[in-house]
Amino acid sequence: MPITLRLALRDWDYMTPLILGDVSSSKLDVKVERIGTLVSHVGKSDTCDAAEMSFSRYTQLRYDGDHSVVGIPNFIMRGFRHRCVITMKDSPITELSQLAGKRIGVTGWRDSGNTWTRAAVRREGVQVENAMWYAGRLTEAHPVVDRLDGFGRPGLIEAAPGERPMVDLLREGQLDAIFTPFMPDGYFANGSPFRQVLSDFRGAERRYFDEVGYVPGMHLIGIKAEIVEENPWIIAELSQLIEESQRMWLNKRRKYADTSPWMFDELLKTSLELPANWDENGLAANEKMIADFSAELHAQGILARKMTPLELFPFDTDGSRTGTTA
Repeated sequence: MPITLRLALRDWDYMTPLILGDVSSSKLDVKVERIGTLVSHVGKSDTCDAAEMSFSRYTQLRYDGDHSVVGIPNFIMRGFRHRCVITMKDSPITELSQLAGKRIGVTGWRDSGNTWTRAAVRREGVQVENAMWYAGRLTEAHPVVDRLDGFGRPGLIEAAPGERPMVDLLREGQLDAIFTPFMPDGYFANGSPFRQVLSDFRGAERRYFDEVGYVPGMHLIGIKAEIVEENPWIIAELSQLIEESQRMWLNKRRKYADTSPWMFDELLKTSLELPANWDENGLAANEKMIADFSAELHAQGILARKMTPLELFPFDTDGSRTGTTA
C-alpha cells in the first residue's frame, strides 16, 4: 500500500500532470491541496504533510533552531525579479538605479521575491538605506495584515499609509514604484496606467543570469520532519514526481503553444538563451544561489548571520544526507 502524502501547492501549471494522476508512484499517493496563501508553518499544520513554502521563512525556521520541517532543494517557484518593479507610465524612472531616494512599496518585507528584487536593485547601487520603503497590500482585494513582520524601521521601513492599497498610492503619486511578482487586475489591458520600470527587463534578466548563473528560487518544498524520519525515501520519491510532472508539462506546453499567440516564440527564445538545466533542482546545482540568498538576507538585515547551504538543507533531493543533522 502506498503512503498518502498531503501536499499543499499553489496553482502552478506544471503540477497539472501530478494533480491529474498522469504522473504517479506505487510507493507514494500524493494528494494535492490547492492553496492561494502559503501554509504559515508546515510543521504545525493539521491539514498537510508537505507544502510549498517561502525560502526566506524556511531559512528563518532553520536559523531559529526549528527543525520540525525538512526543506528539500526542490524550488517549486523560480523567477527573475527585474520585471517585478512597476511604476506609472508617465514616470521618469526607467532604470533601477533611479530608485535611489524614491518611495517604494513592497507586499511583504521579508518575502523571498522581494528579497531577491532588492538584491537586483542593490546590484544597481541602491541599498536598503537609500530609499523609503512601505509594506502593504497591493490592491483592495488583498487583506490588511502585518506585512512588516517585525522589520519596521521608522523613517525607512513603514506600513503603507493608512493601510491603503499600494496601487492607489502609486496612482496618487505617494509611491514612486512597487515591487510585485503578480500584476494587479487591468495591468495587461489597453490603457493601463502602469508599466514596468525596465522596458527591456528581459535583457536585464539575461545579463543577470550571465553574471550570477541562476534563476532565483523563491519557494521550495518542505516536509514534516517526523515523516522524513519515518520514511526518508519520501524525499527522493516526491522530488522525482515533481520533476517528472514539470518535464511532462513542458512537452505539452511546447505541443499546445497556441493557447497564447506568441508562446511558441517565448519557448524558443528560452531554449536558446538559457541552458537546458536552468531549473535543475538539488543542492549541487543550487549551492551558489542558496548561498547568495542567505547572504542577501543577512545584508538586508533580515538574518543576523549567513546560513550555509548545508545548514539549510540536511537532505538532498535524492534523499541522501548532506552531512548535517536534520
